[in-house]
Amino acid sequence: MINIVEDIKSISYVKTHTAEILRQVAEKNNPIVITQNGESKAVIMDVRHYQKIVDTLNLFKILSIGENDIKSGKIFTHDQLNKKIDKILAEE
Repeated sequence: MINIVEDIKSISYVKTHTAEILRQVAEKNNPIVITQNGESKAVIMDVRHYQKIVDTLNLFKILSIGENDIKSGKIFTHDQLNKKIDKILAEE
């Protein structure tokens, strides 16, 4: 959760305290919101945290595709899927 006092910084502060900001991100695992002229412009976050977000979004996309396939009747029985896989593997 973002702490308004500690996790929102101006671009000028980030420029002069870059090492401190990176240390804070690593230690607290909280993203830092960067402002410019009083408006939010960017976020700095730990790369592992970012990768987890990307992975989660990709999983949600896959689940959404699956739900849409089920709703539109694009489904296979287990036997149908096995036959389809066998056919693909035989072609290689």
